[in-house]
Amino acid sequence: MVLDDLGSSLRGTLDDLRGKSRISEEDVDEVVREIQRSLLQADVAVDLVSELSDSIEQRALKEEPPGGTSARDHVLRIVYEEMVGLIGESTEIPLEPQTILLAGLQGSGKTTTAAKMAWWFSKKGLRPAVIQTDTFRPGAYDQAKQMCERAEVEFYGDPDGDDPVEIAREGLEATEDAEVHIVDTAGRHALEDDLIDEIEELERAVTPDQSLLVLDAAIGQGARDQARQFDDSIGIGGVVVTKLDGTAKGGGALTAVNETDSTIAFLGTGATVQDVERFEPSGFVSRLLGMGDLKQLSERVERAMAETEAEEDDWDPEDMLEGQFTLRDMRKQMQAMDRMGPLDQVMDMIPGLGGGLMDQLPDDAMDVTQDRLRTFEVVMDSMTDEELENPRVVGKERTVRVARGAGVDEEVVRELLEQHRMMERTLKQFQGMGDGDLQRMMRKMGDQGGGMGGMGGGPFG
Repeated sequence: MVLDDLGSSLRGTLDDLRGKSRISEEDVDEVVREIQRSLLQADVAVDLVSELSDSIEQRALKEEPPGGTSARDHVLRIVYEEMVGLIGESTEIPLEPQTILLAGLQGSGKTTTAAKMAWWFSKKGLRPAVIQTDTFRPGAYDQAKQMCERAEVEFYGDPDGDDPVEIAREGLEATEDAEVHIVDTAGRHALEDDLIDEIEELERAVTPDQSLLVLDAAIGQGARDQARQFDDSIGIGGVVVTKLDGTAKGGGALTAVNETDSTIAFLGTGATVQDVERFEPSGFVSRLLGMGDLKQLSERVERAMAETEAEEDDWDPEDMLEGQFTLRDMRKQMQAMDRMGPLDQVMDMIPGLGGGLMDQLPDDAMDVTQDRLRTFEVVMDSMTDEELENPRVVGKERTVRVARGAGVDEEVVRELLEQHRMMERTLKQFQGMGDGDLQRMMRKMGDQGGGMGGMGGGPFG
């Protein structure tokens, strides 16, 4: 993910303090230099880097660590708090009727973002509609229409129209029953006068409750001028950072937020309409520093399980805690996991599993794991109903037949069966537990995973 290099560098710097009970001035100087280098390499503006590093240095030298807190955890907390302060609060996005105007250069991801945001609002119980006004870019109408179909949200556009303002007015009338209107606008390759003139006309015609600037995470230092000009024209109330699944540095987006005195509203984390997150600064920085993001993880789990249940009327995850755990149940769990998004993103949200652990894995480790899950599904497609319901009947002869049918090695079949046995044993630990027992177990797992016990507050508690 974008900013991975920043996160890895910051974690490496802080790990140099591991085992120390006190921190010297030389230690602080070294940490601050490394933080400066990491942020500059991530394309964060020099003045912001200077401001952040000065604050970290002053606090690390002046503040006494709480009793029983290591030097590393003390500095980690300071870095966390200062970075959250630098990024600021999340843009307020009320769950109520509203009109949102999206602005940005061509290629920034506005059209994809419009569909993603509409999907997000729909999952919050609101009726959204996307209005496509881009008459400049060939294929803009078709792309927007297809994305909205995938998101299962209302769409309006006019492939033959040449007046964006008129299309916007007609779109608002045609979708008047919608509660949230998201107006997608045309971009250009640069901040040309006609782009600015057009979006100012649209802003006057639409009178949006909020205008959001869509920025590609790869924008770099060019984000500053872009943000300033859009802000002067229509007033930017928030920023959407896109393509966070790429290899870009991402610091330019943070610079743009500071330049417009605004905040970040959403993050685009992948190519599908589901790959969108409401930006939460504490969780974002927590992931960078390897401390996980349980709030975002919980939301993804709940959504994935709900979608899986909705597609399978006869499947209830609670049944697994009461009876036999079959391969069909395992398949549903795998499908729910797949709906949570790429495994590397999910791992980053789990305290103790993301961050430093991910740094130690090969770059393609999570891709291999995702591919393995899909291979397991192919194997299960080659099994009979009896085998899916009772995997214990799969002996040597059946293993050979299933492997041949799936086009895989026999070892893959045995690996699937072993994975099922492990999950079955885990689930048996939960059978018969009351709510109190489950809560105690979850607290224990959290304490073991986070590694930040005793620090209190936010991701540290």
